[in-house]
Amino acid sequence: MYFYSEPLLFLGIDRLMKRVLNALLFSFLLSLLCSTLNAATFRYGLDVLDDEACAFLEGSRVGLITNKAGISSAGESNYHLFLRHGVDLRFLMAPEHGFNVDVAAGATVRDSRTSGSLKVYSLYGSSKKPDRNLLNTIDILIFDLQDIGTRCYTYISTMFYAMEAAEDAGIRFMVLDRPNPIAPVPADGFQLDPDCRSFVGIVPVPFIHAMTVGELALWMKKHFFSSLRLDVIRMKGYDRHLFADELHGFRFISPSPNIGSVETALVYPATVFLEATNISEGRGTDQPFRQFGAVFIDSGALKRALDDFRLPGVRFTAVSFRPSASKYKGLACSGVRLDVTDRMVFEPFRTGVAVLVALHTLYPGLLDLESHGEFFDKLAGTPLLRRMLLTGCSLEEILAASRLQVHEFEEANPQRFIYP
Repeated sequence: MYFYSEPLLFLGIDRLMKRVLNALLFSFLLSLLCSTLNAATFRYGLDVLDDEACAFLEGSRVGLITNKAGISSAGESNYHLFLRHGVDLRFLMAPEHGFNVDVAAGATVRDSRTSGSLKVYSLYGSSKKPDRNLLNTIDILIFDLQDIGTRCYTYISTMFYAMEAAEDAGIRFMVLDRPNPIAPVPADGFQLDPDCRSFVGIVPVPFIHAMTVGELALWMKKHFFSSLRLDVIRMKGYDRHLFADELHGFRFISPSPNIGSVETALVYPATVFLEATNISEGRGTDQPFRQFGAVFIDSGALKRALDDFRLPGVRFTAVSFRPSASKYKGLACSGVRLDVTDRMVFEPFRTGVAVLVALHTLYPGLLDLESHGEFFDKLAGTPLLRRMLLTGCSLEEILAASRLQVHEFEEANPQRFIYP
């Protein structure tokens, strides 16, 4: 009995272990499947409307603020989707850069038509606010634009004026929510000083605001447009701890000519201040906002100065380029390129201030923070950043001042997010 019982005992243990291993394997595969299914459930606000056959718009005359980046997860343009569902779409309105996203920054956008002869009215021409006479012909104005998470990017200013116009006209306003491409980057940078309010800074939120357009709209209604009838069509499966290109089903279509990827949107708040200086921010090259320089820069010296800051998540490389447009058109420039090596630790605002400190230290006269000082202050949302640079404040001193303002904003607005 003894010589037979031992192999039987081991056989029982072997079977038990196999069952345990099979159970663990099944559990792992089930978890993986659930994770995959959850990842696949991301839906734009536009998709959510599509899933309901646009029933929410039935019987309403509709106007739509958008551009060609306003697509569904299937790649269908929003206005085509509306027409497919029989929505009474009266007209489109386009922001800076136009409906086809082919107009240069700051250039006037003219009225146009789509290929299907739908009228497209400009919101970046003689007026940046929707015309009251047009709004009197509709029941609901819809906003469907891809923002990139930085206050000076003008699409949230367009939304502010549109909400104001809709409230004045007594019509409903709807936002089809889209991801903030750089949502994991926490709020950072200076708050908007009322004296610096402009179209590149009209909403009093931190420079990097960390919110979606839907969240911004709800926040603006609370603080500015209390009588506006606002509807926000929320996304499904959105995780604000993920960059947009990590969402399964997200499609990146350039929302403006020089923002060609989520990576560019991520470095944009680090280099956009250079627009108001003598430094090229890379417009007219194949790396706009990801490289910068000028005819007078020693790229090696600038790289060494930036490396000395030991900035997290970014690597600087000495480069040369010749812009085909904008500053230094056709001239050989030297500078550096920013390569983000770790998104989760990269700090765009810290990096941007470090770039300005390095440039001011190396080229105090040539950087020229004075000639376009008013524009610089509007981009920054405050004269404080430029004042601190000119008086020789350190990187950490400038960041400490901005963080006080961000902390005050966050303390005053704990309920600003609608997504987990």
